[in-house]
Amino acid sequence: MSYRPLADEIRPQSLDQVVGQRHILGEGGLLRRIIEGGNIPNLVFYGPSGTGKTTVANIIAKRTNRPLHRLNATTASISDIKEIMAQIGTMLAPDGVLLYLDEIQYFNKKQQQSLLEFMENGKITLIASTTENPYFYVYNAVLSRSSVFEFKPLTAADVLPAVERAIKLMGERLEGEVVCEDGVKEHIASACGGDVRKAMNAVELLLNSAKREQGKLLVTLADAQTVAQRSAMRYDREGDDHYDIASALMKSLRGSDPDAACHYLARLLEAGDLITAIRRLLCSASEDVGMAYPQAALIVKALVDNALQLGLPEARLPLAQAAILLATAPKSNSVYKAIAAAQADIRKGKTGDYPRHLQNVHADSAGMEREQGYLYPHDFPNHWVRQQYLPDALAGTRYYRYGDNKVEQAAKRYWDALMGEKS
Repeated sequence: MSYRPLADEIRPQSLDQVVGQRHILGEGGLLRRIIEGGNIPNLVFYGPSGTGKTTVANIIAKRTNRPLHRLNATTASISDIKEIMAQIGTMLAPDGVLLYLDEIQYFNKKQQQSLLEFMENGKITLIASTTENPYFYVYNAVLSRSSVFEFKPLTAADVLPAVERAIKLMGERLEGEVVCEDGVKEHIASACGGDVRKAMNAVELLLNSAKREQGKLLVTLADAQTVAQRSAMRYDREGDDHYDIASALMKSLRGSDPDAACHYLARLLEAGDLITAIRRLLCSASEDVGMAYPQAALIVKALVDNALQLGLPEARLPLAQAAILLATAPKSNSVYKAIAAAQADIRKGKTGDYPRHLQNVHADSAGMEREQGYLYPHDFPNHWVRQQYLPDALAGTRYYRYGDNKVEQAAKRYWDALMGEKS
């Protein structure tokens, strides 16, 4: 008898057996009603791996009279598509085909467009799946002919029944009573990161390597923790997770939540992505703390240098210190708003000539610098003198506005008093 992976053997055969996704597959759920109605449109399934996309596609295939063809976009080519198209209208596929295209984001525009003609005339019912946001990775012409359904990450509570079924099935397969230490099932369900396939693989490995004593298969919590280590990490440096975690870290720093900042920093570090963590911390020091605590930029830079010299895993310490510093520091986005406003004017064409007194002396004949009319601030009391620096077209424009924190307000009082004296 040939080997069959547990994840495949235990795959649900009906919608009621599908783990999670109650928002679309529960009683009254839209996708459930579409499937039970039997009139299947083109579909795009979007969500993390191991959440039931392929399983639901298989269940749909059983409800149609069309042959099911599976392609994975990472390895398929246009010739594979043409080979399937050639069957349409023949005895092999008189009523068309059901095409399940996994990881559609790896098909380029030309490959995706090759499907359109057959999607238009109904000869192909396309079920495409992707772990990335389809509105970024699937071309509009395909999306406009499809209905998109999001498959959400599974909770530990969702996965636990599948783990229990898998353990029972493995016991039957190995002809032994399975005895699990307390916490084994729960640990597998939580450590798989919402990926049922990972949980099934962990159960299969655990049971195949379990100790036998008097006909019983003994599964320890220590073994479960070893098998499932790091399984909860969902991370793809080129995918949505990369940007989502980086965004969550930045927003947690900005929101002054040191606990959340440590959490998202830890996720980046567990994935080995030191560079993204460093970039977010350095950026936040100027974007979110800025002039409220200008020294933060220097401190964070020093901590980042320490982290780069140490390398992982020790780098986690200075980076965590930087994250906590930024999260608990006073906040000001006056720097960000000032440069953003200035750039916005530049893009609108608001520039103008440099004031004559600001031009470089190289534009004049030797010894003629004074004729520019430039006033050297250090020649005046308090090292300041009133003169125009912006181009004439922007004279009087305000880009920087003092934040309401102590540091910036102290600077504002200083300059208000000084400029008032000179006015």
